[in-house]
Amino acid sequence: MVLTQPDRPAGRGMRPSASAVKQLAHSRGLELFQPETLRDAAAQARIAAARPDALVVAAYGLMLPQAVLDAAPLGALNIHASLLPRWRGAAPIQRALLAGDRETGVTIMRMEAGLDTGPVLAQARVAIATDDDAQTLHDKLAALGARVIVTALADTVPGRAHAVPQSESGVTYARKIDKLESSIDWRAPAADLERLVRALRPAPGAAARWRGQALKIWRARTETASGVPGSVLESGPAGLLVACGGDALRILELQRAGGRRLAAGDFLRGCPIEAGEPLQ
Repeated sequence: MVLTQPDRPAGRGMRPSASAVKQLAHSRGLELFQPETLRDAAAQARIAAARPDALVVAAYGLMLPQAVLDAAPLGALNIHASLLPRWRGAAPIQRALLAGDRETGVTIMRMEAGLDTGPVLAQARVAIATDDDAQTLHDKLAALGARVIVTALADTVPGRAHAVPQSESGVTYARKIDKLESSIDWRAPAADLERLVRALRPAPGAAARWRGQALKIWRARTETASGVPGSVLESGPAGLLVACGGDALRILELQRAGGRRLAAGDFLRGCPIEAGEPLQ
């Protein structure tokens, strides 16, 4: 049985859209179940009736009550996108990028009532490249997690797997990304802002304002320069150089509200931003 959330509105027409999980289940002829909640007794009864040996959970998005966790004798195994206990919570990929972590990975954890506190069955590591963003790192971890969960299940069924309690030290929490966090504070160091751009790409995007208009900053790099934070130091084919807290950020790709993502040189030909102007 495959569980996924109910169809949600998506696209310009905001019509209910089937998730990739639903589409794959249909293509493979697998039984599909899309409950609004797992706290409903009827939903719990249907899961129990399937007599699962184990539950495999990946970014499901709904809380699993104890009755569901207890439905399978081998437990509920969660594929979590961090090296637990670092980055428990909703946004481990973005938080790892924002923090400047040099590596992350996936953890196969036996779920319990706490937030990502369960014992660890397996872990695998991956380096974070200097150009990784939330999408590329997600894709690396998705592929890695798929391989590791297969191995973990193969070890769990015959009883070879040993669950190890998580360390009490090194615990960090990856709270959900708040929309307010997308606003660029030009007083911050350029390295922090460059990580912000990558962590929020492809969504929701790092945001700035110019002449009262919203701008999304999609690609940038750090440079050595100084000026009043937020002031444009250079504007040309090589992009916008904007002063930050002690150094500068070279904006390489950006987007105006209602427009397309453009390389900075192309953007500036249609929308000149002059040196000396402030960004907010």
